[in-house]
Amino acid sequence: MARALIAAGVPADAAYQLSRRIELDLAERGEHAIDIERLLVLAREILGEDEGDRAVNRLRRLSDLQALDVPIIVLIGGSTGTGKSTVAAEVAHRLGITRVASTDFIRQTMRAFFSPEFMPTIHYSSFEAGQGLDEEVTGDPTVVGFIDQCRHVCVGVEAAIRRALTEGWSMVLEGVHLVPGLLPAELEGAMLVHVVIEIGDEEVHRMHFHVRDAATGGIRAMDKYLDRIEDIRRVQTYIASRARREHVPVVENANVERTIDQVLELVMQAAERAREAA
Repeated sequence: MARALIAAGVPADAAYQLSRRIELDLAERGEHAIDIERLLVLAREILGEDEGDRAVNRLRRLSDLQALDVPIIVLIGGSTGTGKSTVAAEVAHRLGITRVASTDFIRQTMRAFFSPEFMPTIHYSSFEAGQGLDEEVTGDPTVVGFIDQCRHVCVGVEAAIRRALTEGWSMVLEGVHLVPGLLPAELEGAMLVHVVIEIGDEEVHRMHFHVRDAATGGIRAMDKYLDRIEDIRRVQTYIASRARREHVPVVENANVERTIDQVLELVMQAAERAREAA
């Protein structure tokens, strides 16, 4: 129950407090299950009327989502350093999805099979892929190189999605290469939700690299990203503009909990539309 409440957006301490209250209530009444009306009463008692109503409503919607008899594929795109990985992991946890994959992993696997001579752009970071272009290009080399890299990586992304659908798995996939318009907008036999994460303020974006550096013990050299922040943000501008053109939601990651909540809301809205269309 506590996990379900946390998935519904209830803070962990309040979720465990309400779960304990439900346990005591069941014991007092000699029951083994609680109906939604009684749950609402207890939720309002512990969380307050507004938050109690919100939590129970979200629980109902999550239950309806989990009742869908199709795989759920959630794509979370955005440039380097926008917090995609954190959001993806938490969204998967709250939805009970056990398979989380990264396009960086797919790109790294492709590097082992395709030499720099055959497929040069995949051997660079997303914001450095312009260095892998063989000839002069029209437009911004950073963006042109990034697009070339994405087209290659998206072949692997589509293969991963097809595998998930064949096995009937739900999956959350995150990565800079999940550019709207380069991947299918719909999947037969599955519910697809595509979201792009962005950070509007450059200083906040810079701070994300400091936070990541502290959290990972400097595994990924922070200075490399800070030195190329302008290129990273040009890639972000391109991804966000493609998202808006393709009518893919763009979520501003100013607060990670709020961002997670917004992504979950988009997933539940997609589920409701799917049920209405059925």
